[in-house]
Amino acid sequence: MRIKVPAALTESHIKYDGAAGRAWSAGLPALAERYLEKWGLRLDGEPRHGVVSLVLPVVREDGTKAALKLQPVTDENATEAQGLRTWAGDASVLLLDSDPETGTLLLERLEADRSLSAEPDQMKALGILTDLLRRLVAYPAPEDMRRLEDIAQAMLDDVDEAVPKLPRERDRHWLRWCAAAVAELISESGDRLLHWDLHYDNVLAAEREPWLSIDPKPLAGDPGFDLMPALGNRWDEVVASGDVTRAVLRRFDFMVDGLGLDPGRAAGWTLGRVLQNSLWDVEDGERELQEVQLAIAEAVRLRS
Repeated sequence: MRIKVPAALTESHIKYDGAAGRAWSAGLPALAERYLEKWGLRLDGEPRHGVVSLVLPVVREDGTKAALKLQPVTDENATEAQGLRTWAGDASVLLLDSDPETGTLLLERLEADRSLSAEPDQMKALGILTDLLRRLVAYPAPEDMRRLEDIAQAMLDDVDEAVPKLPRERDRHWLRWCAAAVAELISESGDRLLHWDLHYDNVLAAEREPWLSIDPKPLAGDPGFDLMPALGNRWDEVVASGDVTRAVLRRFDFMVDGLGLDPGRAAGWTLGRVLQNSLWDVEDGERELQEVQLAIAEAVRLRS
């Protein structure tokens, strides 16, 4: 049976990569069939997808349930297999096989319909996520892993070009402020293995453990750089609290305590994530910084 590529996935690849994205999406059925045969897999359900990847539920020859993840190789996911091998299933989905040439991964099957976003108690959910992150960053990054120091320097190099593109003085101020925070920390950027994208939808229920992380973008760096996704996730709960700054700091302080981090360094690297997200937005043509990013920056500045 030939794989049918979801139209939304094709549209996503066209949006970000134009003709190259359309071509990659068109080649997905053949790519899937290649690995179904190569790794002795049979399909076991409907495909799922994110912005970039197509995930096929499969069964291995020995009857083990697994997930075949197909994605184009990018700077962000090129280290995914390496990170997963280092964690070896500790707080993370288990890597069963991989092909670095195409970025294709064979993964442990988790419960795709049950993410941590469904946990109604926000602090319980944050506790689960923080515990997973604590275990993940306990690992030193492999020597050849891309480094936060290099990523941070690239951000700083882009600031002068980005600032004039923001009409509002408030936005220009915060971009410079975040850049200054990064500049103070860049010489000691850390050596832990970071996930980089640990939000609630990237934590799925599992059989081997109650919850496991998925979809990392691994790099070597300071754990404070990994707090941001959870600070901005489920933002409606922050707004509903009636005090955005207090709600952000509640999350921030909880994670800092749980991870045993220095609050000032963690605040500085969180401002680094605001800088990164904002530079991406400016690159995409935005002329105002996102209010969520600004609210988080204003809150964590109180801990810097």
